[in-house]
Amino acid sequence: MKATSRRVDLAWVAIVAAALLLPVSSQAQRMQHSAPKARRPEAAKPSAGRQQSINGGAQKSEARSVPKAPSGSDRSVSKGPGGKGSVSGKKPSGGGNTNIGNKVNIDNSKKNVNINVDNSKDINVRNSRHTVVRPSPRPYGRPPYVYGGHSYYCHGPYYYHPYHPYYWGPVWHPWGFFVATLATTAIVMTVESQQYHYDQGVYYVAGNGGYTVVQAPVGATITTLPQGSQTVIVNETTNNYYYGGTYYEKSSGGYTVVAPTAGTVVESLPEGGEEVRIGEVTYVKYGETYYQPIQQDGKNMYEVVQVEEKKG
Repeated sequence: MKATSRRVDLAWVAIVAAALLLPVSSQAQRMQHSAPKARRPEAAKPSAGRQQSINGGAQKSEARSVPKAPSGSDRSVSKGPGGKGSVSGKKPSGGGNTNIGNKVNIDNSKKNVNINVDNSKDINVRNSRHTVVRPSPRPYGRPPYVYGGHSYYCHGPYYYHPYHPYYWGPVWHPWGFFVATLATTAIVMTVESQQYHYDQGVYYVAGNGGYTVVQAPVGATITTLPQGSQTVIVNETTNNYYYGGTYYEKSSGGYTVVAPTAGTVVESLPEGGEEVRIGEVTYVKYGETYYQPIQQDGKNMYEVVQVEEKKG
């Protein structure tokens, strides 16, 4: 009896112990399932300043610079002396501006103007008298300046002053200036079998879908001088009339274009000239005519130079 009773007591102890251990085991299992899994180590990513190359190496990234957008004052358009045009450069300020092809600056004491001319079109006008300078009717009181096999005659003493092209107004245009149409005031004339269109002191030749300004043809006659013409003295008895680099002489039909006469003094030269250094003297060459800078009555002027090939 005693042995049986002991076995029964042990059985009850085992049952009670199992009952007590069951909740603990269940809680441990729940904690095991809910525990976070260990993460695998990730490969190190390249920094923002570096990028991987194809072969696995690292290269430094280069910062790209973005050009600034041009401001409104840097707009360019593209026209100038002896040519036709487009517009370029900073937007000019001040006086009126005409823009059409290669850029050229005109500056004088009255106005500052930009005139752009495009030289892409060549107009050939057969008139060799354009480049002839008529000899001076007065004897020279000073010896010529001799350099490079040529003699340069002038009545006045050399007095250098910078060449500043003169602005003759909105109706005047330099050689090479191109326009698509002409004003209704333009007239047609023929000189040495070449047809010209004339309007207010400017001569045009038709071609390439428009009209190009050319040198005034010697021999062309107009009935009225262009507004703004100046009287220049040739000698004691003869005057010429000067406008925009062109010389006129009174004739039976009106006023006829003539070649410049050596010794003639003018106050201003238009756009299209260039300073030319010959030895120690700087002349202004306009077309094929040389002008010597002089001073007359305290005023800067230009004298037409007589150029002769040195003999002997």
